[in-house]
Amino acid sequence: MKRQHDQTDGTGPDITAEHFDTVIVGGGQAGLSVGYHLAKLGRSFVILDEHRRTGDCWRERYDSLRLYSPAKYDGLPGMPFPAAPHSFPSGHQMADYLESYAAQMELPVAAGVKVDGLWPAEGPGQRYLLTAGGRRFAAAQVVVATGGQHVPSAPPFAAQLDPGIRQLHSADYRNPSQLLPGGVLVVGASHSGADIALEVAPEHNTWLSGPVHGQLPVDLEGRPARYATRLLWFAANHVLTMKTPLGRKMRPEIRGHGGPLLRVKLPHLAAAGVQYVSARTAGVRDGLPVLDDGRALDVTNVIWCTGFRPDFGWIHLPVTGVDGWPRQERGVSTSAPGLYFAGLLFQYAFASMLVGGVGRDAEYVARHIAAHRPGMRRPSARQAEPAGAGVTPSP
Repeated sequence: MKRQHDQTDGTGPDITAEHFDTVIVGGGQAGLSVGYHLAKLGRSFVILDEHRRTGDCWRERYDSLRLYSPAKYDGLPGMPFPAAPHSFPSGHQMADYLESYAAQMELPVAAGVKVDGLWPAEGPGQRYLLTAGGRRFAAAQVVVATGGQHVPSAPPFAAQLDPGIRQLHSADYRNPSQLLPGGVLVVGASHSGADIALEVAPEHNTWLSGPVHGQLPVDLEGRPARYATRLLWFAANHVLTMKTPLGRKMRPEIRGHGGPLLRVKLPHLAAAGVQYVSARTAGVRDGLPVLDDGRALDVTNVIWCTGFRPDFGWIHLPVTGVDGWPRQERGVSTSAPGLYFAGLLFQYAFASMLVGGVGRDAEYVARHIAAHRPGMRRPSARQAEPAGAGVTPSP
C-alpha cells in the first residue's frame, strides 16, 4: 500500500487529519480497559472501533457461546460483571456489558471507524498517522488493541473439497440452521470445536477430528471447579508470566496450539453421538475430506475450528518478529516509540488474553503513556459521536 500524503507544507503537521494525543485502535475489552485507565490519569484520547456498536466483537460469534470463566472474573476495571459470581455469561451478555461499560465510563468511542493503515507521521509533535477509509488521525501515541486473532485459518487443501460441501469457519458459524442436511465434520478439537460438535450432533451425523490437548478433570460449572478456578486464576496472573521460565516456555505453545477441553469433554461428545477421531484432517480424496489415517469421510458440511492467525500488515513499521507477533515488552513496542499493544495472546501473562486479566496490562500501558507525555491532559470525559459523524479532537 502506497503511503498517502495530506495537505501539509512538508514540515508542519497534517492539517486535514483529526489530531489526538493518543489513539486506541479497537473497542473491545482491551481497548476499553486502556481507555478507562487513560481517563483516570486525565489523558486525552479516542477509541476507534470498526464495529457499529460496542460489543459487536462478541455478538458476531456463534449464538450458543458462553464464557469459560465465571462472572466474578469477567469484569473490566472499575465495573464488575453484573451477574451471579459463579455463573457463566453468554457472548451476547458480554457484548451488552461492554456497551454499558463504555457508556458508564463515558469513554470516547468512535464507532464504525475501521483503521486500514498506520504510518509514521511527518509533523512535529505527532509520531503517527492512521488512515481509516477517507478519514485520517494523527497521534503522538497509538495503542493497538485489536488482539491477535485476526484472520480465520484453514488448511490450503480446503479449496479442493467438493463445491457441494458447505464449508464454514468457526468465525462464520452461528447455529445449526446454516448447515446442509447430512454429515458434519468439525475440524479442530479445542474449545469451539467441541462446543459446535455437541450442538450440531442432535440433527447431524457428526465427526470431530484432531488431537485433544488435555481435559479439565472436573465439571467446569460444578462446585469443585470453583476452588480449582481460584488456583488457575492465580497461576494465569502470577505463574504463567514472562517473568518465569515456565511462562516464557509456554507462550509459543499457547499461541500456536488450541487449549484443553473445559466445559464440553470427550464423554459429553460420546453421549451425544459425536464420533471423535484423534486423527487430523490431512487432505482431500475424490472431493471428500481425508484423515491422516487414510479414511475419507462422506460429509456434506465441514466446519473449520482451526483458529486464527495474527495480521499486523496494516502497520507500516518494522514492529513484528519472524513469528508475526509484535515485538513488545508488557505492551510497549521495543522498536517504535509511542506505539503500544493490548489484548495480545499471552502479552505478559496467560491472563492477558482473558477478559478479566486484560486490565492489568491496560493499566501498565496507560501509566507508561502518562509517564512519557506528562503535559497532555484530558479536559473532560465525553462520548464520541456515532459512526459517520466527526470525532471531536482534543484541544
